[in-house]
Amino acid sequence: MTNLNATTEKRAMLEAVNLALHRAMQEDENVVVLGEDVGVNGGVFRATLGLRERFGFKRVIDTPLAETMIAGLAVGMAAQGLKPVMEIQFLGFIYAAMEHLVSHASRIRCRTRGRLTCPMVLRSPMGAGIRAPEHHSESTEALFAHIPGLRVVIPSSPARAYGLLLAAIDDPDPVIFLEPTRLYRMNPQPIIDDGKRLPLDSCFTLREGSDITLVSWGASVHETLQAAAKLEEQGVSAEVIDVASIKPLDLDTLEASVRKTGRCVIVHEAPRSCGVGAEIAASLYERVLLDLQAPIQRVTAPDIPPPLYRLEQLYIPSPEDILAACDLVLNYA
Repeated sequence: MTNLNATTEKRAMLEAVNLALHRAMQEDENVVVLGEDVGVNGGVFRATLGLRERFGFKRVIDTPLAETMIAGLAVGMAAQGLKPVMEIQFLGFIYAAMEHLVSHASRIRCRTRGRLTCPMVLRSPMGAGIRAPEHHSESTEALFAHIPGLRVVIPSSPARAYGLLLAAIDDPDPVIFLEPTRLYRMNPQPIIDDGKRLPLDSCFTLREGSDITLVSWGASVHETLQAAAKLEEQGVSAEVIDVASIKPLDLDTLEASVRKTGRCVIVHEAPRSCGVGAEIAASLYERVLLDLQAPIQRVTAPDIPPPLYRLEQLYIPSPEDILAACDLVLNYA
């Protein structure tokens, strides 16, 4: 994990995150990592494994179990020229840090009229699917997307995790970087540790198509691609777009795709009400209403807290759920 070179190896998302952190810390001595168990233990999922041994305890800081304190420290560090990468162990533990994120991190640039910025990254595992208890399976990206001044990024593959995390660390403003836990060890892919950044604020078209646009992000991209493959077997050409940047949204890419296909299904694991899918749908209606061949459909989790693991698979949108929504859109009278 710690070997920084340009060779290609297959890595899962967890390893890609680790590789990006090593790369960023090697390139810039102002990058520091802090959080619960990030140092000696290498993080709850081992995303920070080996960082303390390579860069020392002054740059890889184990903190108490105190999310409010972690966020406050990160904001102070960022305002004074460091580039903190803070880890919240699970997204359901982030609520204690919201005061600093909303009242300080997101507002420093505006409050100081640009004299100070807040180049911090908050990393956190997100989502269900790993048989975890309460508060370990949240998908609350919409909370952060509503806050002016915060970027929200969710990778759906190892390569995008690597390139987007490096870009997030470079960004002069705060970035919420959410890592889908059920993708951590799924689908390794070749990654060259060349330090190449991927663009923030951009969608990624994963599959070209002409009949319907499937829009998703994070872990749900996995099921969305499965649904697209099933549609292909039925003779339906589905375009699949990974939103990746939840805030700000790359609406131009989404608009161009839906203008082309005339049909759209949006898939996300977060609850339905006030989710990011609703924002995307509303924005597309404003832009491409007259090009639509059918109403936009959303496939989401229900408006309940994530259940315990016996019911997880009923909670997470499945390929079958996506196909049912596609059937409605494709056969709209």
